[in-house]
Amino acid sequence: MAKVEIYVQDFCPYCARAKALLDRKGVAYREIYAPNGSAARAEAIARSGGRTTVPQVFINGVPVGGSDDLHALERAGRLDAMLAA
Repeated sequence: MAKVEIYVQDFCPYCARAKALLDRKGVAYREIYAPNGSAARAEAIARSGGRTTVPQVFINGVPVGGSDDLHALERAGRLDAMLAA
C-alpha cells in the first residue's frame, strides 16, 4: 500500500471530502494539521510546488493536489493504481 499524507486544517469541507474518499477506499493516511501561518503549512506549500490551499495530498511523496484533484483521479480510474504502488 502506498504512503499517503494529507495536510489539513479545521473546518475545511474540502479536507473532509478528501479524507472521506480515502476512508471509503480503506486507505491509511498520515493527517498533518497545517493551519495558515504554521510551519506545517509552509512545508505543504514547499512540497506541493507552491500550492497554498488545503488539503494537499501526497502519495508516495508525489503531490497529487487537493480534494478536486483526488476525486478527478478517482473518476479517471487512476487513483487505485497510485494507491496500490
